[in-house]
Amino acid sequence: MRARRESLKISQGRLGRHLGVTFSQIQKYEKGSNRIGAGRLYQIALFLGVGPEYFFEGIASEGTQDAGTPVQAVAANSDEIRVLTDAFSVITDSVTRASVLALVRSLSAEQRKGRPFGR
Repeated sequence: MRARRESLKISQGRLGRHLGVTFSQIQKYEKGSNRIGAGRLYQIALFLGVGPEYFFEGIASEGTQDAGTPVQAVAANSDEIRVLTDAFSVITDSVTRASVLALVRSLSAEQRKGRPFGR
């Protein structure tokens, strides 16, 4: 949450005002001192321009073999993710959006199988 908020240059106070809580509550959310309920997480995601699943990237689903992406790797790639998200959100044609999404899913599936791109 903090990485996304900072990448958008949004203060803890501004996010807190939008949510109706104090900036210190936002600090507690970001430090993990207080849990974030599902409804509140949804509100935060909307304000930060991402889906709630954004906050779970890199966490493997139960029963999967893959340990997922380490949190550090996700944080290091946050600029790339932001650029990709911003670029994708500009595409208005639904067919084009579906094609881009299919391409990304295909490439990530190949990568998970250990196949290099372009082969």
